[in-house]
Amino acid sequence: MPRYSYVALDARGQESAGVIETPTQNDAITQLRQNGLFPKSIVEESKAPKPKTPKSSGKTPVAEAAKPKKSFTLFQRTTIKGKTLMIFTRQLATLIDAGLPLLRGLTVLSKQEPDPVLKRVIINLAESVQGGSTFSESLNAHPKIFNKLFVNMVKAGELGGVLELVLLRLAEFQEKAQKIKNKVVAAMFYPIIVLVIAIAIMAFLLVFIVPKFEAIFADMLGGRPLPALTSFVISISNVVKDNIFLIIGAGIAAVVAFKFVQRQPKGQEAIDGIMLKAPLFGDLTRKSAISRFSRTLGTLVTSGVPILQALNITRETAGNVVISQAITKVHDAVKEGESVVAPLDASGVFPPMVISMIDVGEETGQLPQMLLKVAEVYDDEVDNAVEGLTSLLEPIMIVFLAVVVGTIVIALFMPLISIISGMQQ
Repeated sequence: MPRYSYVALDARGQESAGVIETPTQNDAITQLRQNGLFPKSIVEESKAPKPKTPKSSGKTPVAEAAKPKKSFTLFQRTTIKGKTLMIFTRQLATLIDAGLPLLRGLTVLSKQEPDPVLKRVIINLAESVQGGSTFSESLNAHPKIFNKLFVNMVKAGELGGVLELVLLRLAEFQEKAQKIKNKVVAAMFYPIIVLVIAIAIMAFLLVFIVPKFEAIFADMLGGRPLPALTSFVISISNVVKDNIFLIIGAGIAAVVAFKFVQRQPKGQEAIDGIMLKAPLFGDLTRKSAISRFSRTLGTLVTSGVPILQALNITRETAGNVVISQAITKVHDAVKEGESVVAPLDASGVFPPMVISMIDVGEETGQLPQMLLKVAEVYDDEVDNAVEGLTSLLEPIMIVFLAVVVGTIVIALFMPLISIISGMQQ
C-alpha cells in the first residue's frame, strides 16, 4: 500500500509531520481530517523525501508556525494603512463569529497576511494572548497600529462577552470611515492636481519659451515697442528666470513654516477653524467632522464603553481641534450631570438639526442609536457635498488653466501678428 508523507496543522495551529498508509492521496486527506488535522501538503513517499519533523526551539507554536524570515532593513516601517487594518478587523471578526477561538483566528491570519508589519504584530498578539494576556492588553502594546478607540471597544467586548459583535462593529466603523475619507480626498485631489499642472506649465513657458521669443522680437522688431501684455509677460518671465532658486526656496520655507505653525496648539486651532469656514471646502470639512464625531461616539457607547470614557476617546480621534474643544465641554458637562445638548449648541460648530436629533435621543434614552443615525445622515451629506464640489470645481479649474496658459500664448502671438503684417506691407 502506498505511503504518503504529510505536513498538517492541528486545532491549536501547531505544525506536525508524519507518514500515513492509504490507497490514494484523497483517502489520506480524508483520514487526516477525521483525526482533527488540516493537511498543508501530502506527497507520496516514493516521489519525495520524507519531511523532517519540526524541532522544538522552546518558542510558542504560533511563533514556530508563522515566524517571518529575518531581513535587514535600514528604515523599518512601523505603521500600516487604514485599509489594511480594516481588512484584518473584518477577517478576524468573521473567523471568531464562525466559532474559531481567538488564538486560532490570529494564527490563521498571521499565515496569510501579506503586509510584513501587520504580520509581525499579529504574531506578537498571538504570543501575548497565549501567554495569558487579554486581547485588549495585547492590542494596547501596539499604539501605532491600534488606537484607543480600537483598544477600548475590544476591552468592552471582552467584559461583555461579545467580542465577535464588537469586532464586527469595529469593521463596519472602519469601512464607513475609510469610505468617507476616500471621498474627501478625492474631492480635494482634482483641484490640487490641476493647480500643480497649471503651475508646472506656466513655469516651463516663462523660464524656457518666453525668453526665446524675447530674443526673436528684439531682432525682428528693430527696437519698436512691444504690446503692453507682451511686455508684462516678458517682465514676469525675467523675474522668474532670474530668481528661480529664490522662488523655490520661498516655497519650501512656506511649507516648513506651515508645518511649524500646525504643530503649535494655537496654530492648529486657527488652521482647523479656517478649514471649517473656508469657501467651497469648509462645508465638506464640517460635514465630514460631524459624521466622524457621531459615528465614533455612537459606536463606542453602543459597544458598552462608558459615556465619559467614550467622549475622551472621541475627542482624541476627532481630527479637528475645534471639534475636540466642543467635545471637551460636553465631557465636562456630562461629568457634572448636565445634558449633552447645551455645550454642543454653545460651540457653534454643530447645525441645529444635529442638536435636535441628539436632544431627542437623550430624552428618549436612545442616544447611541440617534448618534449613529446622525452619522448615516451626514454620510449622505458628505456624498452630496463631494458631488456638488466636484461638479463646481471642474469648470473653474479648466477655466483657470485656460486663462493662465492662454494669456501667455496670446502675449507671444501679438508681436508675431504685427511682424507678419509689416512683412506683407
